Amino acid sequence: MERHVQITADGYATIAIPAMQVTYHSKHGAVQESNHVFIQAGLEWMIQQGLKHICIFEMGFGTGLNALLTAEYIQTLPIKISYYSAEAYPLNTAESANLNYTNQALLQQLHNSAWNQPTAITSNFTLHKLHTTLDKCSINEPIDLIYYDAFAPSAQPELWTEAVFAKLYHLTAPGGILVTYCSKGDVRRAMQAAGWTVKKIPGPPGKREMVRAHKTT
Repeated sequence: MERHVQITADGYATIAIPAMQVTYHSKHGAVQESNHVFIQAGLEWMIQQGLKHICIFEMGFGTGLNALLTAEYIQTLPIKISYYSAEAYPLNTAESANLNYTNQALLQQLHNSAWNQPTAITSNFTLHKLHTTLDKCSINEPIDLIYYDAFAPSAQPELWTEAVFAKLYHLTAPGGILVTYCSKGDVRRAMQAAGWTVKKIPGPPGKREMVRAHKTT
């Protein structure tokens, strides 16, 4: 499947798949979107709850941007992160080398780390890249925070169903949250049917709303 680098409005790269008419990040700004949806609405929120060890699961490792921003954010904080990510179609070396994110050394360390085994990227960030699909992945510790960054429901409707959100709900610790850029009504209803308490919050540039869902019990 053809994939190529595309520059977004904030000057940073994403990957486009013309055959699917999708990009890995918003055309309005790759880093801008990831910071808003996953770091500010997700990671910062969890840190404010007082957690010192946070288990994150990301659906779709993709460009590695969400993992990179997470590792950078906590590098001077007294917090440890266990970061799991399921990816069925990893980027190749040439594709990841063409991404123009700020910390290229750390980005390439993330991409070059082994699949299906834990890798200590920094003293407080351990990466578990799972080369598998979501339905086949397993995680051996309760999840505190989910970065749900799958392609849009129009491209991959099978990843936005009640069954998917029920599996994630089961894997999540009480008090855990799921954040995603998608706030479509049928997606929110699927989450609610799976047990999540769903809240719409302001979205990143180019999107009026996003979702933060809570596992309350």
